Amino acid sequence: MTKSRPTLTVIIGSTRPGRAGLPIAQWFVERARRQGGFEVEVADLAEIDLPLLDEPDHPRFGNYRHEHTRDWSARVARADAIVIVTPEYNHGYPAAVKNAIDYLHNEWKYKPVGFVSYGGISAGTRAVQQLKPVVMAVRMTPVVEAVHIPFHTQFLDDDGVLQANEVMEQAADAMLEELGRVESVLRPLRTAESDQRAA
Repeated sequence: MTKSRPTLTVIIGSTRPGRAGLPIAQWFVERARRQGGFEVEVADLAEIDLPLLDEPDHPRFGNYRHEHTRDWSARVARADAIVIVTPEYNHGYPAAVKNAIDYLHNEWKYKPVGFVSYGGISAGTRAVQQLKPVVMAVRMTPVVEAVHIPFHTQFLDDDGVLQANEVMEQAADAMLEELGRVESVLRPLRTAESDQRAA
C-alpha cells in the first residue's frame, strides 16, 4: 500500500532542561503540518533517551542487540525525510545528535535532511556546517535551504512560545518545499535499497 504523503521526521536535538529546542521544534512542526506536503512525526531525543552507543556490531549489519536500538531503527526507517532541530554548543552540535546518528546506518540512506538551527550571533550555523559531513557519511542529502535563528531567546514570549518572524516562516516554507522535491528524486534509491535488503 502506497502512502498518500511521505513522512517527515523532525528530530529535536537538545536534551537539556529548559531547552529552547522544544518550542522551536513545536513551531516548525506546526508549520510543516500546515504546509501539507508531509506526514510529520517528532523524535525528541530527550524522551527517547538513547544511552551512549552500546551496540557491539557495526550498524550497517542491522544486528541490533537492544530494544532501544530496534525502536530507534523503526522510527528512522519510517521517515522519507529528516529535519534536525539543533542548538550550537561551543561552536558545535550536541553529543546526543551524533550519538543518535551513529546508532544506525542503512535507515538514514538516501533521505533528504534539513536543519533548523538556533543560537547567538551565528544562529547555529557552525553546528550545521559540522553536521553536514556527518549526515553525508550515512548517505543523507542535505538541502541548501535552512532555518537559522539568531539570538533565539528574543523570539520566545513569556510563555516560552516561539514568535516567528516573516524571515523564519519563509525559510521554513522554502526548506519544506525543497525537502519534498529532493525526497521524490531520492525515492527510487530508497526503494531499491529496501528491495535489496529484503532479497
